[in-house]
Formats: sequence, C-alpha cells, structure tokens
Amino acid sequence: MDSDSSRTKLRISKDPMYLLLREGCIKEFNAKKAAGDKCDLRGCDLRGLDLRGLDADGLDFSDCYFRQSDLRGVDLSKANLDGASINACKISGVLFPAALGASEIELSLLHGTRMRYSPK
Repeated sequence: MDSDSSRTKLRISKDPMYLLLREGCIKEFNAKKAAGDKCDLRGCDLRGLDLRGLDADGLDFSDCYFRQSDLRGVDLSKANLDGASINACKISGVLFPAALGASEIELSLLHGTRMRYSPK
C-alpha cells in the first residue's frame, strides 16, 4: 500500500499560472505558457473549471482533481494524467494520452477513480 499521503491531498496553489486557470483566463495562461512561464499543477484542485481552449501540451496534471470541469476539445495527449480524476467532466473531443486505456478513462469519468497508465 502506498504510504505517500501527498497523493490524496488536493491543493489550492498560489502559483500565478494556476490562479489564471481558476479565474478562467485560458488565453492569458496559454500566452504566458508560450512565453516560457512554468507552473506546478501537480495535485491541484481543478474542479468545475472551464478549460476549453487550454494548451495542455507538456503539462503535469498528475494527481489533479477535475470533477465536473469542461475539458471539451482539449488535447491532453502530451500531458501527464497519472493519478488524475475526471469524474463527471465534459470530455467530448478530448484527446487523451495513448497510454491511458479506455477503461481507465471510463472508470474515472463515471466513478471518479484515479487514472493509471497501462504498463508497456
């Protein structure tokens, strides 16, 4: 059993990039990301956010909680979603990482389980 309790604790970060996402400033987040600004989103609370249009390329969403967020059309194929939960999210048109199996995505969407990558 994993004794690392940090995997279960969601955080509200003071990171300015994270706050942009919480405030719905997706275009500004994308511009700052393109300009080289870094952000630490691991284990963050992203519940109920409208993230449509997000440039998620290379972002680390490990252990994040997306419950009821709007992810429609977001390309997550190059993002890290290990341990993330997408319970009740809107996911139409989302491109998930190829290493995430359909059953992992479905279980997370319907039951809130944390997604795990399939072994290669």
